[in-house]
Amino acid sequence: MNNSSPRRKITIIPILLLLLVYGFGFLREVKSLGINYGQLGDNLLPPEKVLQLLRAYKITKTRIYDTNPKILTAFANSGVELIVTVENQRLAALGGSDPQPAAQWVETQIRPFFPATNITGIAVGNEVITDGDTLLMGYLVPAMVNVRRALASLGFDRNIKVSSPHSLAVLGNSYPPSGGYFKPELAGMMQQFLKFLAETESPFWINAYPFFAYKDSPNKIPLDYVLFNPGAAGTVDPATNLRYDNMMYAQVDAVLVAMYRLGFNAVEVRVSETGWPSKGDPNEVGASPENARIFNGNLMRRQRMNQGTPLRPGLRLEVYVFALFNENQKPGPTSERNYGLFLPDGTLAYDVGLSSESAVPSSPSTPSAATISLTSSAPKAEHMEYQSFVHTSILFFLGCHVILTM
Repeated sequence: MNNSSPRRKITIIPILLLLLVYGFGFLREVKSLGINYGQLGDNLLPPEKVLQLLRAYKITKTRIYDTNPKILTAFANSGVELIVTVENQRLAALGGSDPQPAAQWVETQIRPFFPATNITGIAVGNEVITDGDTLLMGYLVPAMVNVRRALASLGFDRNIKVSSPHSLAVLGNSYPPSGGYFKPELAGMMQQFLKFLAETESPFWINAYPFFAYKDSPNKIPLDYVLFNPGAAGTVDPATNLRYDNMMYAQVDAVLVAMYRLGFNAVEVRVSETGWPSKGDPNEVGASPENARIFNGNLMRRQRMNQGTPLRPGLRLEVYVFALFNENQKPGPTSERNYGLFLPDGTLAYDVGLSSESAVPSSPSTPSAATISLTSSAPKAEHMEYQSFVHTSILFFLGCHVILTM
């Protein structure tokens, strides 16, 4: 039975055009995988030791959840790129009609450290829109505007991008990716938010956790699909004919389509958090050292391949792993305290295929799992660009064929 309709065809055409625009774009500069550096523990290494740890494992990007001056001081002249955070409780003060509090915040929290400390981003709040506080939500965009205005007054705005991470709960639908849209009650808010990002060329940060989806529906979602396992059956989006072999890429593309529906097709999406817990409560299905090892190991291998998502194959997806350490003072279920790649003393929580600078590769010509670091390399970047061109061309003409035969 033919269920096609003019509306369905109109929906598919702009998505294909979006594919064409971004598929032909060259890969951006190869960047390293980042990691989230939380501090909710009473037994964590001091910042100076943390920097040594990051350097040993060639981790060149990190994100913190405040503007801890000890960390900002320790990371000075290290070259490590750092995203800092305006805590949620500060938004009301920074998002008012008076721009002075935001100017004062930048003056005291950013100016003393930048540019010696390589601050590249400011996260204004974290998951504010889905926090449940509608009053706080109203301060988000004004706070972002005020913070950026303060940065611009000092000439810092070219180097420091301002955004705010969201959870996937901002979406009303995420499957299939072509059906992604923001919750109707958030559409007005997201319109303002995306307008700011587009005007300032800032990224949309999304906290994407396939673990949560699997935990809630382990009998419906294949484990291979959420763990990035090679050979996972995956799924094909019926509207675009794009194949997804892992859930995180599907989640990201659902966000892309949701933005496109609001008229924003040039904002880059970056994963500000993703990870897998090595331990959980009895009802947290899938939380185990083995699954955490597989998820993070496969994710790192993907990053080394400079991959983009099926909708944007030519744009390498930037990802920040959660988290650097297990944090024993985090509230919530057991999993919240067991996302770390490292134990508080700096030893690996499980074998994820990382190696420090002192490790000796098993072969000088063939990297093994033991030699994978958190830094991506780009020997295949040009080849990836050509592959992206060919891949997108095929998809575009395939999509045209689908439309013509409907």
